[in-house]
Amino acid sequence: MAQPQPQRMEDQLQSQAQGQGQGQTEAIKYGHVFAVTGELAGQPIAPRDAAAMRSAEESVPGVPVPQDIGGGYSAGVAMETAAAYNQAVGAVRPGQASDAATNQGIAVTQTSVPGGRIITEFVAGQVVGQYSVADQAVEQDATKITVGEALEATALAAGERPVDRTDVEAIRAAEMAAQGSDVTMPGGLADQAQAAARSNADADRDDDKITVGDVLTDATAKLAGDKVAGAEDAAKVVQAETYSDAAARTRAGGVGAAVSTAARLNQADDDADDDAE
Repeated sequence: MAQPQPQRMEDQLQSQAQGQGQGQTEAIKYGHVFAVTGELAGQPIAPRDAAAMRSAEESVPGVPVPQDIGGGYSAGVAMETAAAYNQAVGAVRPGQASDAATNQGIAVTQTSVPGGRIITEFVAGQVVGQYSVADQAVEQDATKITVGEALEATALAAGERPVDRTDVEAIRAAEMAAQGSDVTMPGGLADQAQAAARSNADADRDDDKITVGDVLTDATAKLAGDKVAGAEDAAKVVQAETYSDAAARTRAGGVGAAVSTAARLNQADDDADDDAE
């Protein structure tokens, strides 16, 4: 699987140090470290680029992979090392960003595969890292309803309704709750819902609009993580939904109602277990 190579970075730093000793200081460029082409290849790796990549990596649960389970290397690590060198030799300024990264962006995406996920890292639309992350098994009561399953229930209950801004915010809150994170996965359910809402706003015919069912069907498979729905999760989702609704109310068959129902059923199950004891 393609990924940044630590040896390439080490070789480049050694070469640059030798050049500096001879009075020749050259920045470490993207093309020195990654298999990229065009404008990006010739640009120095800058501090703000590295910070943006680190931030993107940290938005995905489990990335970067800890060294004690076989990880510790990612595009962010390589970029931080190169940017620190470039700044030390005066090739870039503190807080500087490359033109290509500024104009075309930095992103980290993930694709679910059996037993884990494939993480792909991009700078200016070009792949600078790709590696696998194994799913960490989490023991979970199979009788309880997860947030992801509540989202799938929404796909059945309100699947024909076109996605709008209120749905987007409710789905975003649910995705964060499912993953136990305060950010959503790039390219995940919330991003898909937002793209759908934007497309729907420009669509002339209802038949051309993207529905809730289109986004939320198989939601559990699209989430980076999932957890049993609890009262706190339901409250966050309902709050996001009502704040975004013009009438400040939850929707019948919507995401807020589904997560709230799941949380109530899970609590009732817990209460029944306590009574049985």
